[in-house]
Amino acid sequence: MTNDLSTQQLAIAIYTVNRHAKTAPDNKQLYSLKKKAIDKLIRLGKAEKVGLHFVDNPKFSKQHSTVLVRCDNFLFHTIPEKEDFNTLPHLGQQDPTSRNPQERMSLKLARELLSLYVDSPQTKTTVEKQPKVVQKQKKSIHSMQNSRSFRSSYLDGK
Repeated sequence: MTNDLSTQQLAIAIYTVNRHAKTAPDNKQLYSLKKKAIDKLIRLGKAEKVGLHFVDNPKFSKQHSTVLVRCDNFLFHTIPEKEDFNTLPHLGQQDPTSRNPQERMSLKLARELLSLYVDSPQTKTTVEKQPKVVQKQKKSIHSMQNSRSFRSSYLDGK
């Protein structure tokens, strides 16, 4: 299956996962999947590290950098490794006018493609680990409470 996936499909899947991870309440799994896929693309020569960028909104006011990665027509940021600071040029601030192409793919399909690509059956294990939500059945407005003890004088003929 990994041979059937084009670099463009993988880039769109990473783009989709990354876009959803930015707003997800629990985004660690999505960012992990993104990182594994990008690392494999770099290892296989289908993506390249371009340089380092400063982070726009650093945590705790501590300036740090990210690695800019080009994959097909898309640009992604990942966490740098120690040797990246010695081998990659520092590009300074991010260019706010640079944008990825607007592509659409469902999150489910994107996760499946990337999971297959990185050879991790991630989607099955996370579904099994999540607790099932049991909904209470709502009582009908029209059902009578304690209908056994309810007696109508009208129906009894009294």
